[in-house]
Amino acid sequence: MPVLETLIQANAVDYLIIAVYFVFVLGIGFLASRGVSDSVDFFLSGRSLPAWVTGLAFISANLGAVEIMGMSANGAQYGLPAVHYFWIGAIPAMLFLGVVMMPFYYGSKVRSVPEFMLRRFGPGAHLVNAVSFAIAQLLIAGINLYLLGAIVHALLGWPLWVALLVAAAIVLSYITLGGLKAAIYNEVLQFFVIVGALAPLTIIGLHRIGGWGGLKDKITQLAVQHSDKVPAASDQLHSWPGNDLTGFGSSALSVIGIVFGLGFVLSFGYWTTNFVEVQRAMASDSITSARTTPIIGAFPKMFIPFVTILPGMIAAVLVPEIVKVKQGMSVAGGASGDGVTYNDALIYMMRDLLPNGLLGVAITGLLAAFMAGMAANISAFNTVLSYDIWERYLKKDRSDDYYLRVGRVATVAATIVAIFTASLASNFSNIMNYLQTLFGFFNAPLFATFILGMFWKRMTATAGWIGLVSGTLSAVVVAFLSKDAFGSASIGVLNLSGQGASFVAAGAAFVVDVVLSVLVSLVTRPKPVAELKGLVYSETPKSDLVDKDATGFPWWRRPVPLAGVGLVLVIVLNIVFA
Repeated sequence: MPVLETLIQANAVDYLIIAVYFVFVLGIGFLASRGVSDSVDFFLSGRSLPAWVTGLAFISANLGAVEIMGMSANGAQYGLPAVHYFWIGAIPAMLFLGVVMMPFYYGSKVRSVPEFMLRRFGPGAHLVNAVSFAIAQLLIAGINLYLLGAIVHALLGWPLWVALLVAAAIVLSYITLGGLKAAIYNEVLQFFVIVGALAPLTIIGLHRIGGWGGLKDKITQLAVQHSDKVPAASDQLHSWPGNDLTGFGSSALSVIGIVFGLGFVLSFGYWTTNFVEVQRAMASDSITSARTTPIIGAFPKMFIPFVTILPGMIAAVLVPEIVKVKQGMSVAGGASGDGVTYNDALIYMMRDLLPNGLLGVAITGLLAAFMAGMAANISAFNTVLSYDIWERYLKKDRSDDYYLRVGRVATVAATIVAIFTASLASNFSNIMNYLQTLFGFFNAPLFATFILGMFWKRMTATAGWIGLVSGTLSAVVVAFLSKDAFGSASIGVLNLSGQGASFVAAGAAFVVDVVLSVLVSLVTRPKPVAELKGLVYSETPKSDLVDKDATGFPWWRRPVPLAGVGLVLVIVLNIVFA
């Protein structure tokens, strides 16, 4: 029998830790299944969960393969400017979601973001949003599954196709059994496992390299020795202006790209309209819990860079294979076996720094992250497919049990499709390039339509679907014209490297969507004002947007004061690491 080739030699203790974790995951799914009696239980967890549970699940759902591997890859490739994906590209939008937008979602009792679009804009925009969202979730689930399979292949020696099938089967089992409640409780468990796995890697790595001062010295030394290939030390050790990250030669344009393209369009488009995240808040037990969910999530989110980006920066000067990649060399091996890339930074760190036992914890943390991300995509997909596509356009007026069965079948189908879409991720040496491109396609135009329709009552149903379609098409055109934005399929007419191409594509989608929506609205008939209550800010009674259930709560349980504290903290972090 041939010996399996692995990057890391796991032993019996490591396998035992992994096996215990899988037992817990499946056990949670089984226990959650006992509480599933109807479709609301399956898709929205019966709206029964407390804010601290949904808040941690909110972050854990985002802390998947792309967050772990993609951000460590960003840290290795770009250095400190990668923190913008958190402190500019996440926290402000999460706070805005909790303070401003969740009352509309939760108060309207919609079951999904596309259903909100249906009420505001009618079937045209609703169908476009539902279909585009479903496609996006299948593609992103494939990213999580591909990285999971590649990591298991590298760490445990399983053939890639076996790793894909086993990982898909585990995720499929607990979602099919317990629906969203199983996914959320597993995400809470996975959050602690992920942090417990990554924190030791950061601490040991810093100790090995001589602390923060030693890391700065190593980065400076490598940048001086290989100035033709490696970004300047100042670019890697300061978050602003982030020219290497954006690909802009001008510092002013780089700052504009980060603030507008990432911080406004991509960030608000993702966090405020992405049903994967919003679904967790909508599972809360009250409107106060729903508003507090993303705000609670913002606090651990702002410190995630220290266990993702920082290890990537350490790997770029400590791990020989990643150092060679940094210098522009081609290195055989890697998690997928097709050559070492920045995506492998964390894997090689684990190989070089972690002893057996702690290695098992780290492997379990990666498995938890990848399954959390994939489970979030699958659970959101089955809700939108069942409610927003199947029930609305294909099979109306069936029993609740029927749609519950459709949701479970959709879960199986989505998992199978994700196995095939996983292969698309292999075209990218830094998986964040692929992900940001997808966000530009799907989230940026949705945010433009959503925010304009929420604050401008004159916007019409026709403008809703035309804006969505035109915005998406403009982002696709910009991406394919940009260098490296969409792998080998890119044309390269626009010479934008780094991730600036996705920022430009998202900005184009937003601007085109808004301009066409305004023009079309001016020549088409809007909905009667009486039908806009709960859907447009100016037409919704302010009493419907406040927390009636929060009377007498301490400040740390009220959304606005808690969000204020979060905003101050993230401003401080931006100043300290500027």
